[in-house]
Amino acid sequence: MRKIFTPRQRVSTWRQLWLWLAEAEKELGVTQITDQALDAIRANLVVSDRAFKVAADEERRVRHDVMAHIHALEKDAPAAAGVIHIGATSCYGEDSMVTDNADLIFLRDGLDLLLPKLARVISSLSKFACQYKDLPTLGFTHYQAAQPITLGRRAAQWLKA
Repeated sequence: MRKIFTPRQRVSTWRQLWLWLAEAEKELGVTQITDQALDAIRANLVVSDRAFKVAADEERRVRHDVMAHIHALEKDAPAAAGVIHIGATSCYGEDSMVTDNADLIFLRDGLDLLLPKLARVISSLSKFACQYKDLPTLGFTHYQAAQPITLGRRAAQWLKA
């Protein structure tokens, strides 16, 4: 999970999104995007330490994280200079094309890790509820003793919550 939400993964995902955007735009006939530009972006999808330093320096100058990383990628991939993020501002509103879609990818990847574990917890808790369906225990409401219920029923209520 930590790997998914790292700054390096964030920027690498931005670069992947810029590649996909450029590929789609080229396919739709945007003539500024060349095969050389696409190849240059492809060759620089993984962010180097040097690119992070360039972006950090650039961000101090332009005070804009996405623009700083666009400039850093342009330095890594000069053949793609001028076409990275092209059309994204006017089509998607500010930089949400790259940031919002990257966030959605991170959420998807995080859920891909969590959901199987959650399914195992639900399965284990269901078995627990069945195993103790007849074991009485004291119920509580507002942290005060209430009428008796079974431990299985309590576990089933946890599942419902």
